[in-house]
Amino acid sequence: MNSTIARTLALAVLAATPLLASAQTYPTKPITMVVPFPPGGSTDVIGRLFAAKLGARLGQTVVVENKPGANTSIGAVAVARAAPDGYTFMITGAPTFTLNPLLYTNLNYDPVKSYEYVAIAGSTPFVILTNPQTGIGTVADITSKSAAQPLSFGSFGNGSTPHIAGESLAQRTGAKLLHVPYRGSAPAMTDLIGNQIPLSIDTLVAGLPQIKAGKARAVALTGSARSSLVPDVPTVAESGVAGYDFETWFGVVLPQGTPAPIVSRLSKEIQAVMTEPDTRAKLQDLGFDATYQDPAAFRRKVETELERNVAIIKAAGIKPD
Repeated sequence: MNSTIARTLALAVLAATPLLASAQTYPTKPITMVVPFPPGGSTDVIGRLFAAKLGARLGQTVVVENKPGANTSIGAVAVARAAPDGYTFMITGAPTFTLNPLLYTNLNYDPVKSYEYVAIAGSTPFVILTNPQTGIGTVADITSKSAAQPLSFGSFGNGSTPHIAGESLAQRTGAKLLHVPYRGSAPAMTDLIGNQIPLSIDTLVAGLPQIKAGKARAVALTGSARSSLVPDVPTVAESGVAGYDFETWFGVVLPQGTPAPIVSRLSKEIQAVMTEPDTRAKLQDLGFDATYQDPAAFRRKVETELERNVAIIKAAGIKPD
């Protein structure tokens, strides 16, 4: 063996030794969970739930650190640049990985290369809503009614997952839909209830109170399965658009290069937390299903959604605000 190559390999082994040794005793000090959103939102609430549960299982305090701003990229960059020793990880929503990299430049993180994927820790579908006065009851109704005159649909932001979901529905069914971006869910819901817009795509969490009150009608869920919260509402896929699947989910990641034993340990602890009845009940109260996915499935999901979203964004000509 060439002496230079031998020295390089020896140095690599020496450099990796401290991390491998620390992985065997992990954790030995408090852990930081970065939440790239302000306190009080659903990601923060779920993050604090997992922080308490994981802390108890790991025998160390898990401290939540909110790092909001720049469409979650401030927190995402901080974690990407953190030491890969298992003591800093992030919980965040799907757009951090599957939309931001397609819409914004100079993010300073790569959704595939910057992280070790740990687990998906909960998901929920979006719901297509309409005002009861429109007479729209099915996905087929949307297509047929829009043939005569395009229908507007609201979302909680340009380039948001509901925006992408609406553009995909139009592209796949031929429905003529016009996107109306709002600054958040509440103003979009207000205009839907006031019949200022005929359609909106929102989280099931936001839509459920209005559905129960009869102020909004659920046309279809955007995920791959029905929800126990609205068991009579079909999915878009059931309504004739095969393979249609848009949902919001929460993913946990560590910095790239974190030793595999630490990744595996954290993933298994998250899986165990999600089997606890009170965790499942709390997630359901927030409108989420306790859907755990392991690191390999998480990575495949990100890669698949990136590929799907880039095609939709290109066809629709979506640009960031």
